[in-house]
Amino acid sequence: MAKMVLLIIAASLLTTSIIATDALKEEMKEAIHVGGKVLCQDCTQGWNEWVNGAKPLKGCKVSVTCLDDRSRAVYYGSDLTDEAGDFEMIINQYIYGKKLNPKNCFLRLVSSPDPACNIATDFSGGKTGVQLLRPTVVYRDIIKYVLGPFYYTTPMCDEPDTTTASDDDAKQSNY
Repeated sequence: MAKMVLLIIAASLLTTSIIATDALKEEMKEAIHVGGKVLCQDCTQGWNEWVNGAKPLKGCKVSVTCLDDRSRAVYYGSDLTDEAGDFEMIINQYIYGKKLNPKNCFLRLVSSPDPACNIATDFSGGKTGVQLLRPTVVYRDIIKYVLGPFYYTTPMCDEPDTTTASDDDAKQSNY
C-alpha cells in the first residue's frame, strides 16, 4: 500500500513539473529579450585610446518605449547596467490582449550616474533612439535583440549648440 501511495505522489509531482515547464516555455514565447552594453568614451584621449579604450558604465539607465499602430505609447520599461555595462530587458509580447510589434519599439539612453561621463552620444543611436528592426537571436522559443554598444562621453567632448534663434523665434518662445 505504501508503494502505491509513493507511486501516486511521484506521478503527481512529475505531472506538476511538466505543466510548470510548459508554462515557462509559453512565457518565453511571449517575451521579447533586449540587451546591449553602455560604455564611456573619452575624446580627450589619443585616437587609439578613444576608439579602443571605452570603459563599461555601471548604473546607466536604458529605456524601451513601444507604440501601438496609432503611435500611442503602450509600454515603457527600463533597466540599469551592471558592472560590465550590460543591460537586459524582457518585454511581454502581449499588452492589454494585443500583440506588440517589435518594429514599433525604441530603445534609448536615459541617464548616467557617472559625473565624469554623463553626456549621451548618438553613436549607435543611443541618444535619439534605436528601433528594434531585426532580432539578433532567434532560437527555439527565444527572440532576442542585441543592440549597441551605446556611448556616453565627458562634458569636455560635448559640442555646444551654435545655432542662433531669430528675433521672431525669441519672441514666440517667451525668452
